[in-house]
Amino acid sequence: MFRHIVTSHPGVAAYCRAMTNRSLFHLAAITILTLGPALPAGAGPIQPEDVVQAEVLTGWQTPQGTHMAALHLHLADHWKTYWRAPGDAGIPPSFDWSGSSNVASVTFHWPRPTVFDVNGMESVGYTHDLVLPMEFTPKDASQPMQVAGTVAIGVCNDICMPVELHLSAALAAPGAPDPAIRAALAAAPVSAKAAGVTRFNCEVSPIKDGLHVTAHIGLAPDGAAETALFETADPTIWIGATSTARQGDEVVAGADLVPSTSAPFALDRSQMTITILGQSRAVELSGCPAG
Repeated sequence: MFRHIVTSHPGVAAYCRAMTNRSLFHLAAITILTLGPALPAGAGPIQPEDVVQAEVLTGWQTPQGTHMAALHLHLADHWKTYWRAPGDAGIPPSFDWSGSSNVASVTFHWPRPTVFDVNGMESVGYTHDLVLPMEFTPKDASQPMQVAGTVAIGVCNDICMPVELHLSAALAAPGAPDPAIRAALAAAPVSAKAAGVTRFNCEVSPIKDGLHVTAHIGLAPDGAAETALFETADPTIWIGATSTARQGDEVVAGADLVPSTSAPFALDRSQMTITILGQSRAVELSGCPAG
């Protein structure tokens, strides 16, 4: 269940207090970062449970011997949380499973996110509900897994709150299929092959403080303007706002990559990921091959 939270900002209004409490998580103390106008004097402190409720969906054992579970976040109206790459103005999520037993690895199946534009800054994430499928691989498939870890997320409206969730759940076979997890899996980005990508190459050129990458992707239109999201394996590399344009049957997308040294650097193309968001689908491309 949730534990009462102490915030470092006593002058923030409370939001949406009547939400279902089914969580297997509890929240640790947080810090509030004010991004919008100050709230009225005398307003009570906001608590994380006022804006986000969390539970684990324990899911089922797959034919491969893994266990498909999910993190379910329910957000109050007008609040959002972030995708694995949060964009210019988001808070990146992080996961620590070191307290788990019989867990060898975890694979996330992120559903298609939404792009938000706030005061000229782009962020990528989710509103209302996020079901994030988590596929756990056991060390010993004949034994149950005990998941115990820490999930750090950001939730934002006019203010942003870094929130720490402490996770604890038993994952035992066989479990039961969960329609919410299946729907989230169906909403995950598809591969280049599944999307019918006909060609894909990248041009990389130095700029004063890093590199500029331009990707050319042969991809049929999806009925609306597309948005390209760039990721690298190095979280210290800042990725500037992307440009995305369609030229017939080709998407041309570009982004600046700026390292902490603010200088050109050696880019590992094989570790890049580019995701193209359209009206009804997301397409994930691995690597960034030379033309």
